[in-house]
Amino acid sequence: MALRLLPFACALLAGWLQAASIAAPWSGQPVWWLQLLSLAWLAWAVQRAPSWRYAGLLGWAFATAWLCGTFWWLFISMHVYGGLASPLAVLAVLALALFLSSYYAAACAAIRAWDRIPTAGRALSFAAAWMFAELARTVWFTGFPWGAGGYGHVDGPLAALAPYVGVHGIGFVASLLAYALALLARPGVLRSWRYWLAVAAGAGLLAACNVVAHPKQGAAAEPKLSVALLQGNIAQDEKFEAGTGVALALAWYGQQLDASTASLVVTPETAIPMLPSQLPAGYFDAMRDRFTTRAQAALIGIPMGGYKEGYANSVLGLKPGAAPYRFDKHHLVPFGEFVPPLFKWFTRLMNIPLGDFDRGALGQAPFEWQGQRLAPNICYEDLFGEELGLQFADEARAPTILVNVSNIAWFGDSIAIDQHLQISRMRTLEFARPMLRATNTGATAIIDRYGRVTAALPRQTRGVLTGEVEGGTGITPYAWWISRAGLWPFWLATFAILGIAAWRGRRSHGNP
Repeated sequence: MALRLLPFACALLAGWLQAASIAAPWSGQPVWWLQLLSLAWLAWAVQRAPSWRYAGLLGWAFATAWLCGTFWWLFISMHVYGGLASPLAVLAVLALALFLSSYYAAACAAIRAWDRIPTAGRALSFAAAWMFAELARTVWFTGFPWGAGGYGHVDGPLAALAPYVGVHGIGFVASLLAYALALLARPGVLRSWRYWLAVAAGAGLLAACNVVAHPKQGAAAEPKLSVALLQGNIAQDEKFEAGTGVALALAWYGQQLDASTASLVVTPETAIPMLPSQLPAGYFDAMRDRFTTRAQAALIGIPMGGYKEGYANSVLGLKPGAAPYRFDKHHLVPFGEFVPPLFKWFTRLMNIPLGDFDRGALGQAPFEWQGQRLAPNICYEDLFGEELGLQFADEARAPTILVNVSNIAWFGDSIAIDQHLQISRMRTLEFARPMLRATNTGATAIIDRYGRVTAALPRQTRGVLTGEVEGGTGITPYAWWISRAGLWPFWLATFAILGIAAWRGRRSHGNP
């Protein structure tokens, strides 16, 4: 019995290591080699599994541990701030992980079922099946691709692939490498010239991507922009309380907006936690007049709308000589910003404000200021590169700077802060654009177009991050094709590889 349970214990450990590779609990940094080794163990275990059912269960255990280890902090939002009983909050996180893990279980079962196709075909099939699971997690049921394997490589050699194929392409190549590592356990594989030919080809491609940059990648958009990023550190359990968090937010953000001398001031998501019509008399007018009469601009997180037109989680842009700019969040958070059908009963168990928002449009116009085009995104919208990429279809109107405003206080002082920073860094690599991050509790940071954090505030502190940002121009290959075709090239390549694998697998079983 112990021997039968050992592979599943190893699968759970390997899955946890996969989660740690995205942002290590001991450092907050990605560990690219850990992502490869943990996935390589799974590839090895799937090859040795006695049946496709057993392989599927191993994949399910691995992915459940990986996903629970990645977004365990959802427990904090549901229990600490939502008031959901701790056993129910644990079950909710586990149920979400089990559901999403079913994609990876199916991938592992399929690979084991096609065990008679040639080795090279199995390696491609493993990578394609894994990418299929990642794509399904990205798109189906509103999508929740947090902690995708590719993010573990933002500081590794595979990061050079980001401006060409993005995080999903990196995940595909990482899966190929993991399978190649798993093959080392096979007797005689080191004597196979085909194995070394494949290794040499992969190494050559990777070296080329690291050495030869796209000619337009990294071009600067002058002039530099001086910025002030505000981090209020308003406690989540007080943020929407009128006598405590709301009063503190209005006072502190109002003071900082008025005192800043930077060319652009950016606040976090819902920094002003009330609709304009609910604000104290004169507050909104004074804030608007402040930036429409001086040579400064601001991007302010504030809910907008009304009962008749609906409400939106928004960023308000103010600058002299122009009507207010407005960006409305498109990719809403289930249960926090909208209630999925048939789940009203679940939200009634929690006490979380801001229940039902309207969606903003995809590809909203950027905020133009001092020669820069700033494209806001709110909270985890920067997780969906294919949606941000829609703004890059026309190079002349493409953003020069990305701006993320977030409130991660929902998840406490947890690894979610570090994970979100790595996600933002991946977007800067994909589009060769810097990103400004203004958050409530962290990580408030300036990231350059090479994915490097050039300045950051300590987390869980109140402060103002000042610095300069240099915008980017030109269109990376990834930005060009993702803006026109979305994720379809990935889907089509995946279907083609898996279709051929299924056909070859059936023919092999039919003709042993």
